[in-house]
Amino acid sequence: MTSLARYTRIIASLAAATALVASCSSATSTNPSPTATATAGASASASATVPTGTITVFAAASLKEVFTSLAKSFEAAHPGTSIQFSFGASSTLAAQIDAGAPADVFASASTTNMDQVVAAGYASGPTIFAKNSMEIATPPMNPGGIKLLSDLARSGVKVALCQPAVPCGVTAAKVFTKAQLTVTPATLEPDVKAVLTKVELGEVDAGVVYVTDVRAAGAKVNGVVIPDAVNATTAYPIAALSKSANSTLAQAFVNYVLSADGLAALNNAGFATP
Repeated sequence: MTSLARYTRIIASLAAATALVASCSSATSTNPSPTATATAGASASASATVPTGTITVFAAASLKEVFTSLAKSFEAAHPGTSIQFSFGASSTLAAQIDAGAPADVFASASTTNMDQVVAAGYASGPTIFAKNSMEIATPPMNPGGIKLLSDLARSGVKVALCQPAVPCGVTAAKVFTKAQLTVTPATLEPDVKAVLTKVELGEVDAGVVYVTDVRAAGAKVNGVVIPDAVNATTAYPIAALSKSANSTLAQAFVNYVLSADGLAALNNAGFATP
C-alpha cells in the first residue's frame, strides 16, 4: 500500500470516529434517563400543588374564634397564603353563595343550608366536621334569676333568640318543643353572636346560644346548662366551593380543618366530634 493510500485511510477512520462521538453526545443530551424524567416530573407536580394566594371562607358565626385561630396556624405552616373570612348566619351565607357571591369554602352550622348550596351546584361532597348543642347565656350577675330552662317562659323575662330561619334559631325551637315550653322572645337576632352581644350588654335576661359561644365569651356571660334529655344539636358540614378561583388552597384549608390538629382545636373550643 502506498503512503498516500495509507494516509487517506487514516483520515477516513478519524472522521468516522468523530461522527460516532458526536452522535452519542447528541443522544445523551436529548434523551434524559427515565430517572431524570421522573424526578423532573415529580418536582413540577409538587410545585403545582403547593397552596398559595388568598381565599375567602364563608363560615357560621359560631365558628369565628376557632376558625380565626386555625387560619393563623395554617398561614404559618403555608407561607404565601392568606385566609379571609365572612362570618354570619349559615342561612344568609348560603343565600349569598347561591346569588353568586365570590367565596372559596363554605362551613355551615346546618346541613340544611349546605344542602341548599349543593343543590344549586356550588359544592359537592361536604363533610361533617363538628356538632354543637345549646346553652342558656345570662349576664354575669344573672339579674333575671335564670336557673332552669323553664325560667325562660316566665312572664317578664326578656329572652333573645336567633331568627327562626337561622340554625341557632331552628335548634333552639327544637329544645322548646322537646321541653314543651312556649318562649316569647323579646328580640330575634340575625345570628348567634348578635344574641350573645345582647346578653353581654345586659339588654336581655337570657339568650339561647351554642355551648361554644358561652365558652368563648368567658367571664362576659354566665352559662346555664340545658339538660341532655331536652337539648338539641346541629351538625357542621364543610366543603370547597366549585367556583373557587383557588381550588388548591380552598381544598388545602378544608383538609386542615378535617385534620387531627383541626379537630383537636374544635374540641378544645367545645365542639363535639361528629
